[in-house]
Amino acid sequence: MADNLSTSFSKSAMSEEELRKTNQEQKRQIIAFALMIFLTLLAFVAVGAELIPASFAIPFILILAFIQLFLQLLYFMHLKDKDHGWANAFMASGMVIAIPVIAALMLLIGVVKY
Repeated sequence: MADNLSTSFSKSAMSEEELRKTNQEQKRQIIAFALMIFLTLLAFVAVGAELIPASFAIPFILILAFIQLFLQLLYFMHLKDKDHGWANAFMASGMVIAIPVIAALMLLIGVVKY
């Protein structure tokens, strides 16, 4: 029985359709990763080289951060896939609770400039 463990498989246990879907998912993840690296570099270059006005720097970085968050949730947390209904519900409820709490804390502290 242990003799078969050292031999390689002649064919994958996955079907051709599963292999095709896995390869497509890997391509999408690589593209999403490259896009996130680009967004990070764009934020650093735009602020570092003063390409954007100083008053718009923080909203610009926040916009890029939300785009990155969206990409990470979809492609690396797999929230776009089926059978993730509970995870989606918890993430949505967390955002519904977190956004007003952060806004209220900003108002209480007096950080709101925008």
